[in-house]
Amino acid sequence: MIVSTDWLADYVELPKSIEDLTERLTLAGLNLEEFHAVGDDTAIDLEVTSNRPDCLGHIGVAREIAVLFGAKLKKPQPQPAGRGRSTETQTSVTVSCPDLCPRYTARLIKGVKIGPSPAWLQDRLKTLGVATINNVVDVTNYVMMEIGQPLHAFDFAKLQGGKIIVRKAVADEPFMAINHKEYKLTGDEVVIADANRPVALGGVMGGADTEVSDATVDVLIEAADFAPLAIRAAARRHALHSPSSYRFERGVDPESIDWASRRCCELILELAGGELQEGVIDVNHQPNERTFDEGRDHIKLRWPSIERLLGIAIPADDVRKILTDLGCTETHNCDKCVKVVPPTWRADLSRECDLIEEVARIYGYDKIPAATTLPIFPSAKRREDVVLDQVRAVLIGAGFDEAYTLSAVEPELADAFAPWSGAVGVSGSLSTGMAVLRRANVLRQSVVPSLLACRRTNETLSNPVVELFEIAKVYLPREGQLPAEKRVLALSSGGGYLEMKGVIEGLVAAIAPAAELTVAPARGPDEGALLDGGRSAGYLLGGIPLCLFGEVSKAGRERFDLRGASSVAELDLGVLVAAAELVRTTKPLSNYPPVSRDLNIVVDEVTPWAAIETAARKAGGELVEQIAFTDDTFRDAKQLGEGKKSVVFRVQLRSTAGTLTSDQADAVMGRIVAALEGELGGKLRA
Repeated sequence: MIVSTDWLADYVELPKSIEDLTERLTLAGLNLEEFHAVGDDTAIDLEVTSNRPDCLGHIGVAREIAVLFGAKLKKPQPQPAGRGRSTETQTSVTVSCPDLCPRYTARLIKGVKIGPSPAWLQDRLKTLGVATINNVVDVTNYVMMEIGQPLHAFDFAKLQGGKIIVRKAVADEPFMAINHKEYKLTGDEVVIADANRPVALGGVMGGADTEVSDATVDVLIEAADFAPLAIRAAARRHALHSPSSYRFERGVDPESIDWASRRCCELILELAGGELQEGVIDVNHQPNERTFDEGRDHIKLRWPSIERLLGIAIPADDVRKILTDLGCTETHNCDKCVKVVPPTWRADLSRECDLIEEVARIYGYDKIPAATTLPIFPSAKRREDVVLDQVRAVLIGAGFDEAYTLSAVEPELADAFAPWSGAVGVSGSLSTGMAVLRRANVLRQSVVPSLLACRRTNETLSNPVVELFEIAKVYLPREGQLPAEKRVLALSSGGGYLEMKGVIEGLVAAIAPAAELTVAPARGPDEGALLDGGRSAGYLLGGIPLCLFGEVSKAGRERFDLRGASSVAELDLGVLVAAAELVRTTKPLSNYPPVSRDLNIVVDEVTPWAAIETAARKAGGELVEQIAFTDDTFRDAKQLGEGKKSVVFRVQLRSTAGTLTSDQADAVMGRIVAALEGELGGKLRA
């Protein structure tokens, strides 16, 4: 923001030294870029952060100077006299998109005489690097640079139907901007239209069809407020950045809209003549009150909080004076706290810490000793954060890369995989300004489809290795309530079922080594469509469902246009976090050799390996060190009988007290065989 010292002097008494002025502004947060002379004036270039749009005008900077140097702010109070007919009888304003344009005001001046601006106005705009056009257009730019509120002047005679309609653009609608370039609108922009066509791109740029020219006699003055996100999206989409869009993107002071309109009309009457028509059209959909974090109409500042955050004590009277000088209205004061309502031009003030920051920068950061000790207390990571760090470390070590995808997806993606529940719809407002989301209308119920879409993209780019994981939330519907949010871990790999199984087991072993991990049949309403029914399964952790995983079926690969094989998994991180062992314990290793025995058990075909392992481990007791499936399963109806299978596995025994004898090992194996016979109907095969 470039400001003129001559211009600032209209509102506040400046210090004699430009160096003192710029240094104090810099220490208070308005960093100096540079300053230089422009004729008899001096241009100061200040860096204004995005949370301080109030300083995008000379009055805002002058207000800062007045507070910093204890001076008085002299703000004009425009009261232009309306002498003509009522404005409402000569024109109208209709706002059909109040979410994009919460307020629009219009005043009408008739009989102006267009000509060059006086030297003083031209000189001030020249100091800022703003080109001069004519007295009416220059006044709109002048007032914008004065208060930070953009304005626009229409040639009233060129408004077809003599009316203003604020609406959303129509897709592929043409718009001829004031730079005499035509733009094709997408339908997401807000436009100012007359009865038949757009005459301005709201908050961004005026139109060539209604621009003020030497032949203009009557002008309609617009002062409005537009939704920052919509203005930013339109400016970027069409590469039409302007001083107006820059200010609307950051938000304007709602109380300055009418002030700017009156100030603009006052200066036009002074410099271009004409007659202001009686009254103003003010279509206002803005909320009457601001909402603060505390849920009340004020912010509480507790006196002890100042020393706790800054490390120094500041007298209460000084604090109160700083806040009131900044424009805050005090509503309460006692020996414990002060309560204030911030001014409308400071929308960034909503919390106690915001007020403390204001007190610190005005009081002076240089008054805070470098050796000040702050009462800082050590903090620890949340349990969930510790576990997620471990998850990332294990998966990155296994060759996976972390992905980040959007939570809103196309309905066909949401329907592809639903291990937890059904999809939740989202409103169109979530996709405003984001082309990729305009087609989306559901919040995802699973992250797996998003990772498979990433896999497809990587395959089209000939990336040979696509091992991805993502930690994100899914959204599960609840009747009559907001959706339940579940944090999950999704995996996508080019490996097969066994490789994915190994990754999951390695992850659980690293995070919850003592937890019991058991395999369960694949479940979920849609796994048959996406996963191969014969190469998919679930896992229970401590008896609680942990995940669903498996290889993507042929139909699933076709649905996602995948060229190669893939396996996927989705884990409930809440279950993993609950079972995690954050503090590990150790026990001494046995100094004695192990004893291994193989068992060949005939069981029913439907008996899963998990049941065999569980029964064997329970019967073997503490001497069982390891039970390993040998991948040797035999089926023969003639030898074993119908519906039977023979499973071979190895049991490794070890004692910490001494070397096991054959009799001791045989006794343990006998208990295991007895348990398998009694619990599973198994039979030892010779």
